[in-house]
Amino acid sequence: MALRDILIVPDPILKKVSERVDLVDDDLRALMDDMLETMYAAPGIGLAAIQIGVPKRVIVMDLAKPDEEPAPRYFVNPEILWASEETQPYEEGCLSVPEIYDEVERPAHVKLRYIDYNGKTVEEDAEGMYAVCIQHEMDHLDGVLFIDHLSRLKREQAVKKVKKQAKAA
Repeated sequence: MALRDILIVPDPILKKVSERVDLVDDDLRALMDDMLETMYAAPGIGLAAIQIGVPKRVIVMDLAKPDEEPAPRYFVNPEILWASEETQPYEEGCLSVPEIYDEVERPAHVKLRYIDYNGKTVEEDAEGMYAVCIQHEMDHLDGVLFIDHLSRLKREQAVKKVKKQAKAA
């Protein structure tokens, strides 16, 4: 396993649409292991492959609280099959937009299908933090950042603040 660099806005790679994965093999599992290690080190709760510069439809996530046993999850080619009309606001942040947090409104419940770490197809329902996080990460696969859901002014301010932080570092 290896730590990877996380891309930061306004890196144009983050706007790329990720490609479907044909096969879950040892190379892809190694990528997912690297992603998980990188996410934990950041620290974060979710990471899409595009955030480390790999345009594949792959996500890792762990919603366990700090005092709980780690519960890593892996999503290959995730897709939302159904989303509720009921929405839920949630304050989101992103490893690719460090130190920026804002409220985003998303469907409160979704049904999704994905391929897991072992190549098995899974269908399940998601709600609460799980629903928010999977939708946030799936946006990355389509080149969408959470700040893209904000007003143009808030989005521009966020990018400007991140650039300023990068120069100061």
